[in-house]
Amino acid sequence: MDKQWTQVLDNIKDQINPANFRTWFAQTSGQINSEGTLTIKVRHAFIKESLEKRFLTVIQSSVEKVFGSSMPLDFKVDSSLTASNPPKEEAELQFTPNIPSFSHSSLNPKYTLASFVVGLSNNLAYAAAQAVVQNPGISYNPLFIYGGTGVGKTHLMHAIGQALLNKNPYFKIIYCSSEKFMNDLVQGIQTKRTGEFRAKYRACDLLLVDDIQFISGRDSTQEEFFHTFNELQAKNSQIVLTSDRPPNEIQKLESRLASRFQGGLMVDIQQPDFDTRVAILKARCAEKGDLIPGEILTLIAESMPTNARELEGKLLQIIQNTKLMGQVLTEETVRKFLGQPSLSTNGQKLEYKKVLAEINQYFDIKMADITGPRRKKGLVLPRQMAMYLLYKECKLPYERIGDLLGGRDHTTIMHGVEKITEAVSRDREIQRMLIEIKQALQ
Repeated sequence: MDKQWTQVLDNIKDQINPANFRTWFAQTSGQINSEGTLTIKVRHAFIKESLEKRFLTVIQSSVEKVFGSSMPLDFKVDSSLTASNPPKEEAELQFTPNIPSFSHSSLNPKYTLASFVVGLSNNLAYAAAQAVVQNPGISYNPLFIYGGTGVGKTHLMHAIGQALLNKNPYFKIIYCSSEKFMNDLVQGIQTKRTGEFRAKYRACDLLLVDDIQFISGRDSTQEEFFHTFNELQAKNSQIVLTSDRPPNEIQKLESRLASRFQGGLMVDIQQPDFDTRVAILKARCAEKGDLIPGEILTLIAESMPTNARELEGKLLQIIQNTKLMGQVLTEETVRKFLGQPSLSTNGQKLEYKKVLAEINQYFDIKMADITGPRRKKGLVLPRQMAMYLLYKECKLPYERIGDLLGGRDHTTIMHGVEKITEAVSRDREIQRMLIEIKQALQ
């Protein structure tokens, strides 16, 4: 059995970094009992807990590889096992028994810097995260990331934690929501154990707090977070915060906290642009091993100028729906799922020709003016109106519209559509023009 357990350890060694292997696996033994259960003995309860929570998957896969099949695992503490170099965490617990241990299980292993898709909307935030990983507590402290829902703030926060933990497995990391911080504080007050609460949050090397805006208006929580923030910053512990808005726009946030949040680096993440949306879809397909044609991904990205989370959700829905219905994933089936008209509809060609003809008549210009390369100021609005109507009314994809308007790039078309969409909400003259053009098309 010693030989087989050594083979299991060798397999594990290939999958984790050397520091983790020395800390958690160097002083272990394995033995199969009569019932076919593999008993893994460790010398301390702290190691047992870590193996069960952090390394169970890698142990199971290594056992299956060595023995040819999976088997039940049973972790037991055996203090007779020798160890010349006790783990740093364990040594600290022996001398500071009142300080809670730090668990990294709350970090999502899927959220890494490598899996974060970088584009124009988030490249500054990504660069800031890399800088924090290189020099935690020094480069930008705090790092304050803000933006709308589903744009990647939480992903980037988890990725920072994962990267620092890979660099140093002894790094003490706390990831929590602002609600969790509040609940821990309330529990500490109710049980008269605020000392342990403070010891936990002020002893970490990296504090990650999601949705910090929710502490606004809560005086006792803001007071506690203020002192926690000060103590961590004083000892160069890294602080990373996320919010849906910048500090100066968080109502009922104490000015002393707002000034501290703005004292490091504030970066915003915008909604992903078209190219980033396509890159996100390609990355997620690669992760799951799904082979989807580029034109289908382009179609999905064009139909959803929204956040990354909804984009990934729509992709998953389309894939699962297609499989459940026993259909082949084609551009036609995707269009049907998205509620867009079929490309095979004969009336659609006539419709876009009618739109272009009406635009020419309304603005008293020629087709060559819209499709040609001239950048005359008076042609900008008619072209953008054409882009908007072809996209909104004819349901044509950006690339198709670009072809119709003289081979223009899809990003140009997308910009034109966005400009008119924005103008419609505030410009009465643009509203009037669109109403008149649409009435003429009926």
